[in-house]
This record gives sequence, C-alpha cells and structure tokens, in this order.
Amino acid sequence: MGVLEIVKWPDARLTTVCDPIVAGDDISALTSNMFETMYDAPGRGLAAPQVGVSKRLFVMDCTWKAGDRSPVTCINPRIIERSDNRVSVEEGCLSIPNILIAVERPDWVVLEWTNSEGAAQSRRLIGDEARIAQHELNHLDGIVTFLHLDDAARSAAEAEYSVS
Repeated sequence: MGVLEIVKWPDARLTTVCDPIVAGDDISALTSNMFETMYDAPGRGLAAPQVGVSKRLFVMDCTWKAGDRSPVTCINPRIIERSDNRVSVEEGCLSIPNILIAVERPDWVVLEWTNSEGAAQSRRLIGDEARIAQHELNHLDGIVTFLHLDDAARSAAEAEYSVS
C-alpha cells in the first residue's frame, strides 16, 4: 500500500468524465492506496481522477475524523433519487487545497453502487454522507467545486487559489 499523489487543479484530468469499471478490472490495490491517501491528506472522500485514474470509483469515510472508521468503496456509483430540499455548505477539495466554495446540493440522495466485493448496494445518504458522495460523484463527471460558481465568482475563487 502507499500514499498516491493527489492531482491538483487545473490539471485536465479533473475535468474529464471517467470510464466505468468493467468486470475483470483489478482495482484492489488502487482502492487500498486511495484509502491510505485519503486518510493521509486528511480527507473524508477521494475520487479516482484525483489520483490520476479515469475510472468511476470513489472512496469515503464520513466518520473517521470523529474516531470511528466506516470506509465505503463506491464502484460505478449513481444517484437514483434526490431531495428537492437543497442546502448550501462550504466545501473543501483535496485537489483545490485551502479554498472553500459554497455549493448547493440536495440534503439527501439515494446512491446505488457496487462495493469492493462486487455486491450491488443502495442506500439513502443524508447530511455529510450525502454531501461527500455527491462531491466525489461530481469528480467522476469531471466537475470540481469551481464549476458550481457563476463566471465572476469562479474567476475570483481561481485567482485566490492561484496565490494560495
């Protein structure tokens, strides 16, 4: 296992839609390394493109910073249902360090994915867990937090990032 280098904005790999993982793809080492990288960063979620791999995979652990680990591996995730109630919260991103962006998202989602053992999963996620899953899923679709802003706010945020 090892800590991987986190891809930083404005690397083009962060704006690329990722390819699905197909049967036979061996992602066990990648998944282990992604968890190690996420914990080292320290983050609560990490998507494959953030470590330079254009595959539909993310890992998250919403509780580890409070002392209890609850790691989740999401392969080919997709949102099948979402709340109409949207909440704006400032989000950080390991690929855009030291910048917080207010992003409006549904306060709950139903996520379907395949876990690391190959079993289909479906769960309603709420609060931080929903926000983290949506943030990581955005990465798989080539969307970073800057892209949630209007042009003027994005220019200001990118200017702040370039000097940080």
